[in-house]
Amino acid sequence: MEFNPANNIQDLQYFGEFGGVNPSISDSSTYTFLSAKTMFDTFEGNTEGCYLYTRHSSPSNLYLGEALAAMEGTASANVTASGMGAITAVVLQLCNAGDHIVSSRTIYGGTYAFMKNFLPKLGIDTSFVDITDLQKVEEAIGPKTKMLYCESVSNPLLEIADIEKLAALAKRHGVPLVVDNTFSPLTIAPGKLGADVVIHSLTKFINGSSDCVGGVVCSTTDFCLKLKDVNDGAGMLLGSTMDSLRASSVLKNLRTLHIRMKKHSENTLFLAQRFEADGLRVVYPGLESHTGHHILKRQMNPEYGFGGMMTIDVGSLDKANALMELMQTRNLGYLAVSLGFYKTLFSAPGTSTSSEIPEEEQKEMGLSDGLIRFSIGLDNDIARTYDMMRQCMVALGILEGTRAMA
Repeated sequence: MEFNPANNIQDLQYFGEFGGVNPSISDSSTYTFLSAKTMFDTFEGNTEGCYLYTRHSSPSNLYLGEALAAMEGTASANVTASGMGAITAVVLQLCNAGDHIVSSRTIYGGTYAFMKNFLPKLGIDTSFVDITDLQKVEEAIGPKTKMLYCESVSNPLLEIADIEKLAALAKRHGVPLVVDNTFSPLTIAPGKLGADVVIHSLTKFINGSSDCVGGVVCSTTDFCLKLKDVNDGAGMLLGSTMDSLRASSVLKNLRTLHIRMKKHSENTLFLAQRFEADGLRVVYPGLESHTGHHILKRQMNPEYGFGGMMTIDVGSLDKANALMELMQTRNLGYLAVSLGFYKTLFSAPGTSTSSEIPEEEQKEMGLSDGLIRFSIGLDNDIARTYDMMRQCMVALGILEGTRAMA
């Protein structure tokens, strides 16, 4: 049977304590046991399904984890208090002092900073490579490599990882492939393509309302249990626990993800095609001009489109800042980091979400000063949005046109 992530989410059904259509929220930090023996077994990790302490797990967090595991097609999932909470727990669970990581060079700035600046304090080194060049990836793998890390669709350059080939390469060398799938929920299912661990920042598209932060690790039952182990589980001991109220809120929003992703993708493709036709330097995986377009088509679920992220290079940071400020003034969206909101969000990543990456490395990977990262919203009339955005660009001399349009 064909894997359909939205159907898998839909088919999960929970009743609240009094028959509510939403599961009851477990608003407790600790849980009682009917016997001392059961408490002992839980501390020893022998009784899955018993609740000990909310930092370990809670019913609300398990409901959300089950739904996200169903979405990704993995056996299990652990939710965390942030995307970085998920990333750091996975890295520290898999790697010890003296180990080595091979990572994509174009990743979220916080992940880059963690690997480049923090992990060396623990004796863990990282090689950053062009993840689209499989030969360079393989050459970077050595005897001490314990993880291959990438993003399905990279932040902010929107490079496409060939997950099937990376998974085969990782398996050949006996290292796990860890994939951050934050930019492409439903569109890509890395676990079905061979990834060993799938991570999301729930803050973004999955929650969709920019009102909380959260993360998730989707993997095997064994790995998720190891993360929660009271003795040496990085998820348990680092303490990045999602609050039960937030877990309940994210679960409600997850129910509409399939509708939202289709609209995000539809709107972004519309704008990308038109601005490319206007002569702007547009990067969007749905365009034939994108270098990873055919790779994404091969591994995507076409029902949900090519995603809600695109970039436009307007030539300079001054022009980028002026355009973003003008678009915000004209109610086209917000000059803000993050993504997946119902309104369009835009930022210059070189000076914001990727500012942790040194300037010379930004230039080497193609991250220019004038690059604007757009998370396109759920606008009902996207043609109107295009006209208004174009007017802003004309007013600033980024596009030619009649200034009276502005």
